Amino acid sequence: MSVIQIRPARTSDVKAIREIIDQYSLQRKLLSKETVTLYEDVQEFVVAVDGENVVGCGALHVLWEDLAEVRTVAVIEKFRGQGVGHQILENIMDRARKVGVKRLFCLTFETGFFGRHGFTEIHGAPVDPDVYQQLLRSYDEGIAEFLDLESVKPNTLGNTRMLKVL
Repeated sequence: MSVIQIRPARTSDVKAIREIIDQYSLQRKLLSKETVTLYEDVQEFVVAVDGENVVGCGALHVLWEDLAEVRTVAVIEKFRGQGVGHQILENIMDRARKVGVKRLFCLTFETGFFGRHGFTEIHGAPVDPDVYQQLLRSYDEGIAEFLDLESVKPNTLGNTRMLKVL
């Protein structure tokens, strides 16, 4: 087995990230993202690399002072089951702690994977009413998913909303 390294994503990695997302969005396991959005958010991503090849990715998207979302954790099929996803998620959790995040949210079909990392299913929006009102002003779809707004439910049917306290 080769040594996988996790590092911050670069703009040159976006094409590989795009391919990974496309593989899983066709299976309806990940929501598709526009390529322009991937470039805009490249600083949020980490990638798993095997030599020069990107074999996995994941992102940390801050939603509020103490809250962030884990996004787009995915590993190419050839490397699944080898702990690469765990390395990506551990890196994202470390990054979250470093920026001061206390809680991580995810919207996923992979409840077992996230559950093994301490994420638990949530119902409702676990924020104070004043924060909820502030979050409603965001155009970010991840915040709408976190708040469980009706407007995003057609895109998220079957996904589970999960939260981890760091």
